[in-house]
Amino acid sequence: MKTLYIDKEIKYIGSQLAPHWIYKNFKIQGDAIVAFCGECEVKLAEMVDIEDVINNEPIYSKYMLSFISEQFNVELVEGVFRQRLLICCIKEALEKRGFLIQRSGDDLFFNGKKLSVSIATKSITSTLIHTGINILSDGAPIPVSGLESDLGIKDIKDFAIEVMKNYSEEIDDIILASTKVRGV
Repeated sequence: MKTLYIDKEIKYIGSQLAPHWIYKNFKIQGDAIVAFCGECEVKLAEMVDIEDVINNEPIYSKYMLSFISEQFNVELVEGVFRQRLLICCIKEALEKRGFLIQRSGDDLFFNGKKLSVSIATKSITSTLIHTGINILSDGAPIPVSGLESDLGIKDIKDFAIEVMKNYSEEIDDIILASTKVRGV
């Protein structure tokens, strides 16, 4: 799986969770994960999570680290497994830095406050994942924690690169592991 940290700020509005967005914008074809920082504002019209739409819960973060992954030849249930693997990679990277992080499904919490948002969905050609980690906690519509404001993490780019590297290696290793067994 290919990885890229995008050095320019991008406001995540939900429309980026689309087939070939990574390829069209960054010329990375095939399975990939990219990361970038910026404001996050997903209005109900762009929401993929129907539960959030029903509950009238748009997403907002003043400054967020976003991961977008597109993976081909993957059905939605496997895509959700891969989404949870990404969440676990993020949790491990934070715990390696000494933080006690709680996970509930695809959500991460620090000191009882929500640290992340995440969704996996299926397009006509691929499975798409967006996971966002708050960098700043002020201005959110619910109590949240942030990488910098609450955990004191300043090296956001290094953190993102580490997460993408670990996630990419896990996916590649899982695929490789499936090639070394004989059928029974």
